[in-house]
Amino acid sequence: MGATKTEHFTDEQNAIAILAKAIGHPARVAILEYLLKVDTCICGDIVNELPLAQPTVSQHLKELKNAGLIKGNIEGNAICYCIDENVLSKLKSYFATISDNLEKKKNNCC
Repeated sequence: MGATKTEHFTDEQNAIAILAKAIGHPARVAILEYLLKVDTCICGDIVNELPLAQPTVSQHLKELKNAGLIKGNIEGNAICYCIDENVLSKLKSYFATISDNLEKKKNNCC
């Protein structure tokens, strides 16, 4: 497999790509939706919400945390997770910019 050559792209492009990759799995989307729904930090309930084994859920949580989409705080023996609103705002802004640009163009190509 060849190198991705990420150095040829802007920091913002690389950051958005990392976030997009992190939400590129339906289990991670489900985790984000659950965290948004409960609107609080969650420790052990996430495993009960998904049809996946605990180690699999932990791996998905790790990917989301590494991308910065969620934060994890240690409380006793558990790690409690919540959405990082600042990072989610970056995604929102990115897609809003795309939407605004498309709205301005209003072209009928393709």
